[in-house]
Amino acid sequence: MRLVSIASGSSGNCIYIGSDNTHILVDAGISKKRIEQGLNEIGIKGSELNAIVITHEHSDHTKGLGVMARRYGVPIYGTKETLEEISKQKSLGEFPDDLYRPILPEVDFLLGDLEVKPFSIDHDAANPVAYRIQHNHKSVAVATDLGHYDQYIIDHLQGLDALLLESNHDVNMLQAGPYPYYLKRRILGDHGHLSNENAGRLLCCILHDNLKKVLLGHLSKENNYDELAYETVKLEIAQGDHPFKASDFSISVAKRDQMSDIITI
Repeated sequence: MRLVSIASGSSGNCIYIGSDNTHILVDAGISKKRIEQGLNEIGIKGSELNAIVITHEHSDHTKGLGVMARRYGVPIYGTKETLEEISKQKSLGEFPDDLYRPILPEVDFLLGDLEVKPFSIDHDAANPVAYRIQHNHKSVAVATDLGHYDQYIIDHLQGLDALLLESNHDVNMLQAGPYPYYLKRRILGDHGHLSNENAGRLLCCILHDNLKKVLLGHLSKENNYDELAYETVKLEIAQGDHPFKASDFSISVAKRDQMSDIITI
């Protein structure tokens, strides 16, 4: 199984996960051109996509969805509420009804030889989910737009081989920055975004010997930067109550404007 971040950030998110036989996108929040360029770099054509699974309806997760789905007839999976919100977005155009595939949190489904496990997250969207995806005995997850984490989230991220985890903002940068007060409250709230510190604390709860790769994603362009997210998360791991060191794991930052390395597990 492979995981590649084609783009991850507050301006657009699109993650490829696939096996030899099945190819899916988690979100399509960048242009069709960028999605296709990313897929081509890993030897995949748009016509080979089996599905696009959508975490929620915000534009940084759906921008390229309409063009991709219509061009290649790719089924769109998301919660019923998410799909209803997507259908209202005029900027995405109209979709053939048979492309919509509603799912339920906590109800696993198969896409080819990939087992997809959606689970609920707290974010200011209709009925958002994160995804854990399994192939044979290997598992990866994409968990962004979390707002906060609790034992439910921790339980669903146990035993992973690779993870793309939100590390959206530095709290001090956000509080001192130019955003209006209501937006700061939204981001910092329980239905907003996960800070660098909380990303590190969540990681401390799920570290294990076989976790091969962590990508820090969905970084804010205005309230974070790569090195700060990376160092803050490493510091939280170093200070955590567990037997691991940050150097025990491969941790890097997923970029908003370039692809990550191919993670193969």
